[in-house]
Amino acid sequence: MEALWQHHNALWRLPEQIAGHWYGAAEVDARLLKSQVKGRFWETLSDLKTTLLVTREYEHLLMALSVKDSRPHISYMPLPHPSGLAVDRVRNIVHVASTRNPNLVYDLAPVEALMERADVEIESLEDRTLVPVRARFFPGSLYIHDLALIEHKLYANAVGQNAVVRLEESGGYERVWWPRCIETYGEAQFDRNLIQLNSIAAGKDVAASYFSASTDKISRRRPGHQNFAVDGRGVIFSGKTREVIARGLTRPHSARLLNKRLWVDNSGYGELGRIGRGKFEAVARLPGWTRGLCFKERIAFVGTSRVIPRFRHYAPGLEVERSVCGVHAVDTLSGEVMGSIIWPSGNQIFAVEWMPNRIATTLPFIFGRRRSHKRERLLFYAYQTRAL
Repeated sequence: MEALWQHHNALWRLPEQIAGHWYGAAEVDARLLKSQVKGRFWETLSDLKTTLLVTREYEHLLMALSVKDSRPHISYMPLPHPSGLAVDRVRNIVHVASTRNPNLVYDLAPVEALMERADVEIESLEDRTLVPVRARFFPGSLYIHDLALIEHKLYANAVGQNAVVRLEESGGYERVWWPRCIETYGEAQFDRNLIQLNSIAAGKDVAASYFSASTDKISRRRPGHQNFAVDGRGVIFSGKTREVIARGLTRPHSARLLNKRLWVDNSGYGELGRIGRGKFEAVARLPGWTRGLCFKERIAFVGTSRVIPRFRHYAPGLEVERSVCGVHAVDTLSGEVMGSIIWPSGNQIFAVEWMPNRIATTLPFIFGRRRSHKRERLLFYAYQTRAL
């Protein structure tokens, strides 16, 4: 019994395990974090005074990329299968979806200070560190993908229900929108994923927003099936009419609005482009499955992923073997790729978002520095943040 008690006493001692609700969070393979940079990637981040947040879903990592003291700074936090990201730049809160069963949404906030303590020696720590301050649980059947802020409230694609839901502050959710195509004889079908309704281009309200999906045609072949046809079947829905306003896309993702223009990743062809007169107009073509998109001024930050082998037919426009896991800074006026960061051992990027580096520059775990459990334990032991 003594040995058993000692074993139990040693469990769940590392902050990353507690913060991520995941015992395996302490076992991040360093190869996943090693990167290669092309062009002026870090210079672009520095010029924009921006911290870039990236979710890498299959490696179970949330990452932060910034420039500190004129040097690249890469940090991370292990989370189970992170997907959508939304940054509330009014309240300085980062929302991250974790799409497992059950689904979770983590809220992170920047550390304001460390508490004065008599039981530990307080050392100086990097300021503006994002730490988790709340997690909300939701049914796994929501299959949450994208997150978006509309009218200062958090919304999500419930891909498993073919709908958009509003996530309540106190927990729970409410369906607020779905496309007309899932209705049969006036009844909407919420009981399984039929169309892969996967991203939100957030407008001033739901009616002024747009939503991407892999199809608007319901059949026995459903998203995830090996024989689900994708080439040219992707669509964009209008929030106002609930009808299709653009066709001809292939597994579109990460729809976003920039200066009232609708942009989207045409994932199956590795393209970034905008919608004009009901058609997709490519602005840049990138080396991988495009997913993840945000804008800072005229620069688009676009994620690319490798193609999962069993779904290679979902990427008819890609050289699958040459696809890379990375993030690319693209000039939206010229289509020029200004710089890229590539993770050679990486797999899937899901979402990319930014926040001002005066608000946050880092996540709790820093790559390239010798791990100091003392530093991390102190941070989580004594951090102070503003109330949500």
